[in-house]
Amino acid sequence: MKKVNVNVEKLGKKVTTKKVTAKKVTAKKGRPVDASSKRQIRLAELAERRANGTLKKGRPIVEGSVRQLRLVELEKKRKNGTLKKGRPVSKTSARQIRLADIAKRKADGTFKLGRPTKIEDVVATEETK
Repeated sequence: MKKVNVNVEKLGKKVTTKKVTAKKVTAKKGRPVDASSKRQIRLAELAERRANGTLKKGRPIVEGSVRQLRLVELEKKRKNGTLKKGRPVSKTSARQIRLADIAKRKADGTFKLGRPTKIEDVVATEETK
């Protein structure tokens, strides 16, 4: 019987419980598996090699190839901290010259932030006199 942790008196409702029974084990549905087939033998061998740790996956690495040499060089640069990322900056470009000028003016304290103030012409009226 299934246990119910509900206080029936507080709820004032009728509580029903269901009896859980185990289902009978029947034959598997679908096409039967032939253990001596080529596919099943191959799958068993793969499972065995996977368990042993001798299963090789992917394309083998060719030592001494141009790509492997480049990867070793990149790893050395990463460890040294000399690996540069992205496109190199041209110091003579118009944008870099403008950014350098802005940085210089910020350092000097002459760089003004925000919108410039509007200069209004003060017209003398009778109220302002």
